[in-house]
Amino acid sequence: MMNMSSIEVHSLSKSYNSILAVDGVDLNVKSGQVFGFLGPNGAGKSTLIKLLTTLIQPNNGKISILGINAIKQPLSVRKKIGVVLQQPSYEPTLTVEKSLEKYGMMWNVDKKIRKKRTEELLTSFELITIRKKRNEDLSIGQRRRVQVAREFMHDMDLLFLDEPTVGLDPSARRKLLDFLKNKVKETGLTIFYTTHVLTEAEYLCDNIAIINNGKIITVNSPNELKKTFGKEKTIKIHVASTIEDLKKLLQEIPDCDIEQDGGIIITIHSTNSEIVLMNVLKILNQNNISIEDLSAVPTNLEEIFLKVVSDSNASNN
Repeated sequence: MMNMSSIEVHSLSKSYNSILAVDGVDLNVKSGQVFGFLGPNGAGKSTLIKLLTTLIQPNNGKISILGINAIKQPLSVRKKIGVVLQQPSYEPTLTVEKSLEKYGMMWNVDKKIRKKRTEELLTSFELITIRKKRNEDLSIGQRRRVQVAREFMHDMDLLFLDEPTVGLDPSARRKLLDFLKNKVKETGLTIFYTTHVLTEAEYLCDNIAIINNGKIITVNSPNELKKTFGKEKTIKIHVASTIEDLKKLLQEIPDCDIEQDGGIIITIHSTNSEIVLMNVLKILNQNNISIEDLSAVPTNLEEIFLKVVSDSNASNN
Protein backbone atom coordinates (compact mmCIF):
# COMPACT_ATOMS: atom_id res chain seq x y z
CA MET A 1 0.00 0.00 0.00
CA MET A 2 2.86 2.39 0.81
CA ASN A 3 3.97 2.58 -2.83
CA MET A 4 0.46 2.94 -4.19
CA SER A 5 -1.28 6.26 -4.76
CA SER A 6 -4.48 7.01 -2.90
CA ILE A 7 -5.05 10.18 -4.91
CA GLU A 8 -3.97 10.94 -8.49
CA VAL A 9 -5.05 14.17 -10.13
CA HIS A 10 -4.11 15.40 -13.60
CA SER A 11 -4.81 18.82 -15.17
CA LEU A 12 -7.78 19.37 -12.85
CA SER A 13 -9.78 22.57 -13.29
CA LYS A 14 -12.99 23.94 -11.84
CA SER A 15 -14.53 27.35 -12.46
CA TYR A 16 -17.54 29.16 -11.09
CA ASN A 17 -18.74 31.47 -13.85
CA SER A 18 -15.68 33.64 -14.55
CA ILE A 19 -13.77 32.58 -11.41
CA LEU A 20 -11.20 29.82 -11.88
CA ALA A 21 -11.11 28.19 -8.44
CA VAL A 22 -8.87 25.24 -9.38
CA ASP A 23 -6.43 25.85 -12.21
CA GLY A 24 -4.79 22.83 -13.88
CA VAL A 25 -3.82 21.01 -10.68
CA ASP A 26 -1.59 17.90 -10.75
CA LEU A 27 -1.30 15.97 -7.49
CA ASN A 28 -0.15 12.54 -6.35
CA VAL A 29 -0.73 11.37 -2.77
CA LYS A 30 0.94 8.09 -1.79
CA SER A 31 -0.93 5.70 0.49
CA GLY A 32 -0.22 5.36 4.21
CA GLN A 33 0.62 8.98 5.02
CA VAL A 34 -0.84 12.18 6.37
CA PHE A 35 -0.86 14.63 3.47
CA GLY A 36 -1.18 18.27 4.49
CA PHE A 37 -3.01 20.69 2.21
CA LEU A 38 -2.38 24.36 3.00
CA GLY A 39 -3.42 27.61 1.46
CA PRO A 40 -4.84 31.04 2.30
CA ASN A 41 -8.57 31.71 2.27
CA GLY A 42 -9.92 31.64 -1.28
CA ALA A 43 -6.92 29.69 -2.60
CA GLY A 44 -9.02 26.78 -3.87
CA LYS A 45 -8.71 24.31 -0.96
CA SER A 46 -12.42 23.76 -0.36
CA THR A 47 -13.17 23.40 -4.06
CA LEU A 48 -10.43 20.80 -4.52
CA ILE A 49 -11.69 18.81 -1.53
CA LYS A 50 -15.22 18.83 -2.97
CA LEU A 51 -13.81 17.56 -6.26
CA LEU A 52 -11.81 14.79 -4.60
CA THR A 53 -14.75 13.68 -2.47
CA THR A 54 -17.06 13.65 -5.56
CA LEU A 55 -19.36 16.37 -4.18
CA ILE A 56 -18.89 18.40 -7.38
CA GLN A 57 -17.67 17.61 -10.90
CA PRO A 58 -14.67 19.29 -12.58
CA ASN A 59 -14.72 21.23 -15.82
CA ASN A 60 -11.58 19.45 -16.99
CA GLY A 61 -9.07 16.89 -15.81
CA LYS A 62 -8.83 13.42 -14.30
CA ILE A 63 -9.33 12.21 -10.72
CA SER A 64 -8.36 8.75 -9.47
CA ILE A 65 -9.23 7.92 -5.86
CA LEU A 66 -7.92 4.58 -4.56
CA GLY A 67 -7.55 3.46 -8.17
CA ILE A 68 -11.16 4.35 -9.02
CA ASN A 69 -12.19 6.90 -11.65
CA ALA A 70 -13.90 9.38 -9.35
CA ILE A 71 -15.62 11.25 -12.15
CA LYS A 72 -17.24 8.15 -13.66
CA GLN A 73 -17.72 6.13 -10.45
CA PRO A 74 -18.40 8.55 -7.58
CA LEU A 75 -20.51 6.08 -5.57
CA SER A 76 -17.70 3.51 -5.60
CA VAL A 77 -15.34 6.16 -4.23
CA ARG A 78 -17.72 7.21 -1.45
CA LYS A 79 -17.88 3.64 -0.14
CA LYS A 80 -14.14 3.67 0.55
CA ILE A 81 -13.54 7.13 2.00
CA GLY A 82 -14.38 9.15 5.08
CA VAL A 83 -15.06 12.87 5.07
CA VAL A 84 -15.16 15.45 7.87
CA LEU A 85 -15.84 18.91 6.45
CA GLN A 86 -15.47 22.28 8.18
CA GLN A 87 -19.21 22.73 8.58
CA PRO A 88 -20.67 21.42 11.88
CA SER A 89 -22.66 18.23 11.40
CA TYR A 90 -24.56 16.61 14.27
CA GLU A 91 -27.97 15.26 15.31
CA PRO A 92 -29.20 17.72 18.00
CA THR A 93 -31.42 15.37 19.99
CA LEU A 94 -29.22 12.26 19.87
CA THR A 95 -26.78 11.50 22.67
CA VAL A 96 -23.10 11.18 21.94
CA GLU A 97 -23.10 7.38 22.05
CA LYS A 98 -26.28 7.13 19.97
CA SER A 99 -24.68 9.37 17.35
CA LEU A 100 -21.77 6.95 17.03
CA GLU A 101 -24.04 3.91 16.94
CA LYS A 102 -26.30 5.48 14.31
CA TYR A 103 -23.33 6.30 12.10
CA GLY A 104 -22.15 2.71 12.35
CA MET A 105 -25.62 1.50 11.35
CA MET A 106 -25.61 3.81 8.34
CA TRP A 107 -22.42 2.10 7.19
CA ASN A 108 -23.85 -1.37 7.86
CA VAL A 109 -21.27 -2.14 10.52
CA ASP A 110 -21.96 -5.41 12.34
CA LYS A 111 -23.71 -4.91 15.70
CA LYS A 112 -20.91 -6.43 17.80
CA ILE A 113 -18.24 -4.46 15.97
CA ARG A 114 -20.38 -1.33 16.22
CA LYS A 115 -20.66 -1.67 20.01
CA LYS A 116 -16.94 -2.36 20.40
CA ARG A 117 -15.93 0.63 18.25
CA THR A 118 -18.34 2.92 20.07
CA GLU A 119 -16.66 2.13 23.39
CA GLU A 120 -13.18 2.49 21.91
CA LEU A 121 -13.96 5.85 20.35
CA LEU A 122 -15.69 7.18 23.46
CA THR A 123 -12.46 6.40 25.31
CA SER A 124 -10.02 7.61 22.64
CA PHE A 125 -11.82 10.95 22.20
CA GLU A 126 -12.49 11.37 25.96
CA LEU A 127 -16.25 11.33 25.49
CA ILE A 128 -17.05 8.84 28.27
CA THR A 129 -18.28 11.45 30.75
CA ILE A 130 -20.62 13.04 28.18
CA ARG A 131 -21.80 9.87 26.44
CA LYS A 132 -25.39 10.39 27.65
CA LYS A 133 -25.51 14.10 26.79
CA ARG A 134 -27.40 15.25 23.72
CA ASN A 135 -25.38 16.90 20.97
CA GLU A 136 -27.33 20.15 21.28
CA ASP A 137 -26.11 20.46 24.87
CA LEU A 138 -22.42 20.09 23.99
CA SER A 139 -19.81 22.79 23.54
CA ILE A 140 -18.47 23.54 20.05
CA GLY A 141 -15.26 21.64 20.81
CA GLN A 142 -17.15 18.61 22.13
CA ARG A 143 -19.37 18.49 19.05
CA ARG A 144 -16.30 18.63 16.86
CA ARG A 145 -14.74 15.70 18.69
CA VAL A 146 -17.92 13.69 18.18
CA GLN A 147 -17.98 14.66 14.50
CA VAL A 148 -14.44 13.38 13.96
CA ALA A 149 -14.86 10.31 16.20
CA ARG A 150 -17.95 8.98 14.45
CA GLU A 151 -16.09 8.86 11.12
CA PHE A 152 -13.96 6.07 12.58
CA MET A 153 -17.04 3.91 13.13
CA HIS A 154 -16.62 2.54 9.60
CA ASP A 155 -13.69 1.06 7.67
CA MET A 156 -12.06 3.33 5.11
CA ASP A 157 -8.86 3.59 3.14
CA LEU A 158 -8.77 7.36 2.77
CA LEU A 159 -9.96 10.08 5.15
CA PHE A 160 -10.47 13.76 4.31
CA LEU A 161 -10.22 16.05 7.34
CA ASP A 162 -10.98 19.72 6.70
CA GLU A 163 -9.93 21.87 9.68
CA PRO A 164 -10.77 19.09 12.19
CA THR A 165 -9.37 20.87 15.26
CA VAL A 166 -11.51 24.02 15.04
CA GLY A 167 -12.92 24.69 18.50
CA LEU A 168 -10.60 22.26 20.29
CA ASP A 169 -8.46 23.32 23.24
CA PRO A 170 -4.68 22.65 23.02
CA SER A 171 -4.91 19.39 25.00
CA ALA A 172 -7.76 17.97 22.91
CA ARG A 173 -6.00 19.10 19.73
CA ARG A 174 -2.78 17.25 20.58
CA LYS A 175 -4.66 14.09 21.56
CA LEU A 176 -6.53 14.12 18.25
CA LEU A 177 -3.29 14.57 16.30
CA ASP A 178 -1.69 11.68 18.18
CA PHE A 179 -4.78 9.52 17.54
CA LEU A 180 -4.50 10.23 13.81
CA LYS A 181 -0.77 9.49 13.78
CA ASN A 182 -1.34 6.14 15.44
CA LYS A 183 -4.19 5.22 13.06
CA VAL A 184 -1.99 5.85 10.05
CA LYS A 185 0.86 3.84 11.57
CA GLU A 186 -1.34 0.92 12.67
CA THR A 187 -3.72 0.60 9.73
CA GLY A 188 -2.03 2.23 6.74
CA LEU A 189 -4.85 4.77 6.49
CA THR A 190 -4.20 7.77 4.23
CA ILE A 191 -5.31 11.15 5.56
CA PHE A 192 -5.79 14.28 3.46
CA TYR A 193 -5.54 17.06 6.04
CA THR A 194 -6.24 20.78 5.77
CA THR A 195 -5.52 23.28 8.50
CA HIS A 196 -4.67 26.92 9.14
CA VAL A 197 -2.65 25.93 12.21
CA LEU A 198 0.82 25.48 10.77
CA THR A 199 2.24 23.87 13.91
CA GLU A 200 -0.30 21.08 13.41
CA ALA A 201 0.87 20.48 9.87
CA GLU A 202 4.50 20.43 10.95
CA TYR A 203 3.77 17.94 13.75
CA LEU A 204 1.42 15.64 11.86
CA CYS A 205 2.07 15.67 8.12
CA ASP A 206 4.50 13.52 6.14
CA ASN A 207 4.16 15.72 3.06
CA ILE A 208 2.58 19.11 2.44
CA ALA A 209 1.15 20.83 -0.62
CA ILE A 210 0.62 24.58 -0.72
CA ILE A 211 -2.06 25.97 -3.03
CA ASN A 212 -2.59 29.59 -4.01
CA ASN A 213 -4.81 31.15 -6.67
CA GLY A 214 -6.01 27.68 -7.65
CA LYS A 215 -2.51 26.35 -8.41
CA ILE A 216 -0.25 24.00 -6.45
CA ILE A 217 2.90 25.98 -5.67
CA THR A 218 4.99 23.30 -4.00
CA VAL A 219 4.77 19.77 -2.59
CA ASN A 220 7.34 18.36 -0.17
CA SER A 221 8.00 17.13 3.35
CA PRO A 222 8.15 19.73 6.15
CA ASN A 223 11.92 19.19 6.48
CA GLU A 224 12.54 19.60 2.76
CA LEU A 225 10.38 22.73 2.69
CA LYS A 226 12.56 24.14 5.44
CA LYS A 227 15.73 23.27 3.51
CA THR A 228 14.40 24.82 0.31
CA PHE A 229 12.63 27.92 1.61
CA GLY A 230 13.83 28.25 5.18
CA LYS A 231 17.55 28.91 4.91
CA GLU A 232 17.11 32.17 6.79
CA LYS A 233 17.45 32.12 10.58
CA THR A 234 16.34 34.62 13.16
CA ILE A 235 18.85 35.70 15.83
CA LYS A 236 17.60 37.52 18.92
CA ILE A 237 20.04 39.29 21.23
CA HIS A 238 18.94 40.84 24.51
CA VAL A 239 21.51 43.38 25.70
CA ALA A 240 21.89 44.43 29.33
CA SER A 241 20.73 48.02 28.97
CA THR A 242 19.28 50.46 26.47
CA ILE A 243 21.86 51.38 23.84
CA GLU A 244 21.17 54.37 21.64
CA ASP A 245 21.89 53.88 17.94
CA LEU A 246 22.83 50.23 18.40
CA LYS A 247 21.41 49.52 14.97
CA LYS A 248 23.89 51.94 13.41
CA LEU A 249 26.78 50.01 14.92
CA LEU A 250 25.53 46.83 13.25
CA GLN A 251 24.28 48.13 9.93
CA GLU A 252 27.63 47.58 8.18
CA ILE A 253 27.32 43.79 8.63
CA PRO A 254 26.43 42.29 5.21
CA ASP A 255 23.71 39.74 4.38
CA CYS A 256 21.35 40.54 7.23
CA ASP A 257 18.27 42.53 8.13
CA ILE A 258 18.45 44.08 11.61
CA GLU A 259 15.61 45.32 13.80
CA GLN A 260 15.96 47.08 17.14
CA ASP A 261 13.26 47.07 19.82
CA GLY A 262 13.64 49.87 22.34
CA GLY A 263 17.41 49.64 22.17
CA ILE A 264 17.40 46.43 24.23
CA ILE A 265 16.47 43.59 21.86
CA ILE A 266 18.18 43.14 18.50
CA THR A 267 16.50 40.88 15.93
CA ILE A 268 18.61 39.78 12.97
CA HIS A 269 17.38 37.87 9.91
CA SER A 270 20.05 36.25 7.78
CA THR A 271 20.84 33.24 5.59
CA ASN A 272 24.44 33.38 6.87
CA SER A 273 23.53 33.36 10.53
CA GLU A 274 26.79 31.86 11.88
CA ILE A 275 29.02 34.47 10.19
CA VAL A 276 26.61 37.30 11.02
CA LEU A 277 26.48 36.25 14.67
CA MET A 278 30.29 36.25 14.93
CA ASN A 279 30.42 39.79 13.51
CA VAL A 280 27.66 41.00 15.85
CA LEU A 281 29.36 39.57 18.93
CA LYS A 282 32.65 41.15 17.86
CA ILE A 283 31.05 44.60 17.54
CA LEU A 284 29.22 44.26 20.86
CA ASN A 285 32.48 43.26 22.57
CA GLN A 286 34.39 46.15 21.01
CA ASN A 287 31.79 48.57 22.37
CA ASN A 288 31.63 46.94 25.82
CA ILE A 289 27.96 45.99 25.37
CA SER A 290 27.07 43.05 27.60
CA ILE A 291 24.52 40.41 26.57
CA GLU A 292 21.67 39.13 28.76
CA ASP A 293 20.39 36.45 26.37
CA LEU A 294 20.97 35.14 22.85
CA SER A 295 19.04 32.69 20.67
CA ALA A 296 19.10 31.53 17.05
CA VAL A 297 15.78 30.19 15.74
CA PRO A 298 15.38 28.34 12.41
CA THR A 299 12.60 29.49 10.13
CA ASN A 300 9.38 27.69 11.03
CA LEU A 301 6.71 26.34 8.69
CA GLU A 302 4.44 29.34 9.18
CA GLU A 303 7.14 31.74 7.97
CA ILE A 304 7.82 29.46 5.00
CA PHE A 305 4.11 29.33 4.17
CA LEU A 306 3.86 33.13 4.25
CA LYS A 307 6.98 33.48 2.08
CA VAL A 308 5.81 30.93 -0.52
CA VAL A 309 2.35 32.50 -0.80
CA SER A 310 3.81 36.02 -0.92
CA ASP A 311 6.26 35.05 -3.68
CA SER A 312 3.42 33.40 -5.60
CA ASN A 313 1.26 36.51 -5.37
CA ALA A 314 4.17 38.69 -6.48
CA SER A 315 4.84 36.51 -9.53
CA ASN A 316 1.18 36.76 -10.55
CA ASN A 317 1.15 40.55 -10.39
